[in-house]
Amino acid sequence: MSTLPRQGADEQPEAFCYQVNGSCPRTVHPLGIQLAIYLACVAGMLVTVLGNLFVVFAVSYFKALHTPTNFLLLSLALADMCLGLLVLPLSTIRSVESCWFFGNFLCRLHTYLDSLFCLTSIFHLCFISIDRHCAICDPLLYPSKFTVRVAVRYILAGWGVPAAYTAFLLYTDVVERGLSQRLEEMPCVGSCQLLFNKFWGWLNFPVFFFPCLIMISLYVKIFVVATRQAQQISTLSKSLAGAAKHERKAAKTLGIAMGIYLLCWLPFTIDTLVDSLLNFLTPPLVFDIFIWFAYLNSACNPIIYVFSYRWFRKALKLILSREIFSPRTPTIDLYQE
Repeated sequence: MSTLPRQGADEQPEAFCYQVNGSCPRTVHPLGIQLAIYLACVAGMLVTVLGNLFVVFAVSYFKALHTPTNFLLLSLALADMCLGLLVLPLSTIRSVESCWFFGNFLCRLHTYLDSLFCLTSIFHLCFISIDRHCAICDPLLYPSKFTVRVAVRYILAGWGVPAAYTAFLLYTDVVERGLSQRLEEMPCVGSCQLLFNKFWGWLNFPVFFFPCLIMISLYVKIFVVATRQAQQISTLSKSLAGAAKHERKAAKTLGIAMGIYLLCWLPFTIDTLVDSLLNFLTPPLVFDIFIWFAYLNSACNPIIYVFSYRWFRKALKLILSREIFSPRTPTIDLYQE
């Protein structure tokens, strides 16, 4: 979640964010390093936005992709794309300049959007694991149990619950009144650090951790069942064998996506919890690396799809070759070998 990189006690800043009393210290990087960081961040933003934009467009455009699972993927890609468009630009300036220049209103809004999109991602990954569990473990009932209507309900919950939860924490004074003894001192001028930062760290660990436990337990069961199905594959008809193979590959791909999500987010989540107990001792540079490592997850999913999904590669080829302008293109069966 959003927070301003914190200055260590022994660090000697070279400048301040504002020429006023109480201004936050500012770390000034050499021009070459500053430009390199900006270029790296801009490259990450472009990959995040363009990659997820393609997922949104492909699932929306090709009728063969209008399935419950793909609608969940579309919504997940939309959250990641919005993170790249609305959060990462200001996060880049904050990280490079080590100051917040955009005022209190945008600070709170930026934190809200950051938290919203990140929590929406983990909710969607959790729902996708439920979808894959139904498809692998109960294949005969899956078409009737996980319909487009059910997927839409999951999508609404995946956006609505994080939106309400984050708004409650950021736009009401309930938390501040209830934790008056634990609040930090007022931040310096040029900071975008929330007052209830310690409580934020304690509360968000279970918010991330318990959905991850659900996903891990479901995928363990999925792969156990998939392994058993693979052993029985020779007794199935060709069509059933192909369907089972397709479902296992989809589950494997989404399992990889979940694993990368955990790899990217656990360092930041654990550090936020531990750091809040140790009075924020993590060096600012290390903390910033954890934040951007977490952001990196939003750029990873489209890359995973390119290497794992045949339909994704076929859709990309059609779009890049401009065949999408043909009236027959939206009805092409991208799953056909």
